[in-house]
Amino acid sequence: QVQLVESGGGLVQAGGSLRLSCVGSGLMFSRYHMGWFRQAPGKEREFVAATSWSTGNTNYADSVQGRFTISRDNGKNTVYLQMNSLKPEDTGVYYCNVVDWAAMRSSFDDWGQGTRVTVSS
Repeated sequence: QVQLVESGGGLVQAGGSLRLSCVGSGLMFSRYHMGWFRQAPGKEREFVAATSWSTGNTNYADSVQGRFTISRDNGKNTVYLQMNSLKPEDTGVYYCNVVDWAAMRSSFDDWGQGTRVTVSS
């Protein structure tokens, strides 16, 4: 199965930008729909963005539409999340995972360490 490692988080001021990366371990990475999820302190994990494996279709949560962009480089087994105009409410731990496109949720129940994003106000 696919192993995923997130990176790129950090501390930024409101209005700033970060680019997150998620690297898969296997050659089959390119055949999976991929997505980003986040979990704020004391809250449930929520969907952020997803990209299809074959067509380039994307889907975003209303809360990040117009500010975040998901992309992928299958040759590098990597999916990215470019985050602009960051707000304090974007603070949380960001995770990547395989996506069930029909449900817009993760296909696997296991999650990695994620990468922490903190936006100061």
